[in-house]
Amino acid sequence: MQKKLIINDTDYETRVALLENGTIAELFIERQDHSDITGNIYKGRVQRVLPGMQAAFVDIGLNQAAFIYVDDVLGYQDVEIEQFMLHTHEDDEIPGESSAVTMLEHTVSRKGMHIEDMISEGQEILVHVAKSPLGTKGARVTTYISLPGRFLVLMPYSDHIGVSRRIVDETERARLREIILSLRDDAFGYIIRTASDGIEAEKLAAEMVFLKNLWQTILNKYKTASAPSLLHKELNVSLRAVRDLLTHEADSLIIDSRPVYDSVLSFLNTFMPRMKDSVELYDGQEPIFDAYNLEGDISRALKRKVWLKSGGYIVIEQTEALVAVDVNTGRYVGKHNLEETILKTNLDAVKEIAYQLRLRDIGGIIIIDFIDMEKKANQEKVYNALLDALKKDRSKTHVLPISEMGLIQMTRKRIRKPLNRILCEPCFYCEGEGYLMSRNSICHMIYREILREYRTVNGIRIIVRVNPEIAELLHGEENYLIFQLEKTIGKQIMIYPNPQFHLEEFDILEIHQE
Repeated sequence: MQKKLIINDTDYETRVALLENGTIAELFIERQDHSDITGNIYKGRVQRVLPGMQAAFVDIGLNQAAFIYVDDVLGYQDVEIEQFMLHTHEDDEIPGESSAVTMLEHTVSRKGMHIEDMISEGQEILVHVAKSPLGTKGARVTTYISLPGRFLVLMPYSDHIGVSRRIVDETERARLREIILSLRDDAFGYIIRTASDGIEAEKLAAEMVFLKNLWQTILNKYKTASAPSLLHKELNVSLRAVRDLLTHEADSLIIDSRPVYDSVLSFLNTFMPRMKDSVELYDGQEPIFDAYNLEGDISRALKRKVWLKSGGYIVIEQTEALVAVDVNTGRYVGKHNLEETILKTNLDAVKEIAYQLRLRDIGGIIIIDFIDMEKKANQEKVYNALLDALKKDRSKTHVLPISEMGLIQMTRKRIRKPLNRILCEPCFYCEGEGYLMSRNSICHMIYREILREYRTVNGIRIIVRVNPEIAELLHGEENYLIFQLEKTIGKQIMIYPNPQFHLEEFDILEIHQE
């Protein structure tokens, strides 16, 4: 499979697209609002401890306070940490681990230990952002620090050494582990990343020194900085893509900006000099995303309904709690029998659902409502097809078998904002509800308002200012309401359109006799 990284850089926005056989598979966007702070390290101050939730709010200098759960608090009160594990980037998971990026879990004997016993309000703590702010939720932070490099991830509060599960050769896994053990002269833990496969010991040793020096720099800043303060900023989206995706997820990199091109070459010269020939500066007249036909796929990824090649379609509904995906036959009528038609539609939907989840970066709980299949064998085909389609996804997923109601329940790791949260905002008409009051309902609302408020007043005329579409309806199809009102209250009613009015907005004015 041919894979490319495409970087589009402007003064205010950088977009990185991962292409697989010419089709966009993943999209990363970074803007000057600095909303993606995952991986940053801060000196924070505990604002409030919540024993009832076993969590605390931490001021890290953002508009919203970050929050930390008890399981993410290192033992500040001499709590013995027996063992813990780091979840690094999804391509660097250790067999048996789940994959929440930079979020640490640990196996600790903590009977009777509560968050109020470990941290207190006003305390200064060193925290690592595990999840960026999302909607009304602040960033999620942890005190278990991890520093990712190209080949390794340093874990200063662990002595665990793990190897990416994507390195499958047992001999190579053992070689890498032995190298790290022989080079390690401290009690730090390390994750050996996928990019380390085949790398000589000298390069691993150099990165170990680099990461340890970086950690010492962060500690030095922590001692002198006031809280809250940013101590370490994760690489920008362009360099993260180079570090995490080039070589193992992409074969080449094309950039449309000379400054970014130079920055990437400098980064590669330090960490991956052999990859410099894979980088190309795009100098075409056409915008780079247009040249690779990416804008249409991005627009399609924002739509609620997505058509399938067979003629069926899926509907993706995103809520605060979960994402629901509904599969429909649409225009597809099949060739032989109903069960075959349903199976074909569901199998087509599986590929598109897996693709859209990855492209839109949808996470959390996902419910998929496939079209009901009578045969158990067909249900198994669809379930296995979904598992197979999700293998391309670098994010960790957990999928349950199809239920008796024809539903599949699954989870997908959520770290960043989904694509629609980055590129869209709630509708200022419907305030994000997805619905507007029907035009007929608005007419009847106006009728009730006039009847309620103006039946007994002394004016001779009532002026109603409304959106032009409502005015047209009141002068036409719903005109009987106006006639009935004039007869009931004994006053003339005048309807005036105002193009500045929201569809649901209206004003009622009473004109008195002079």
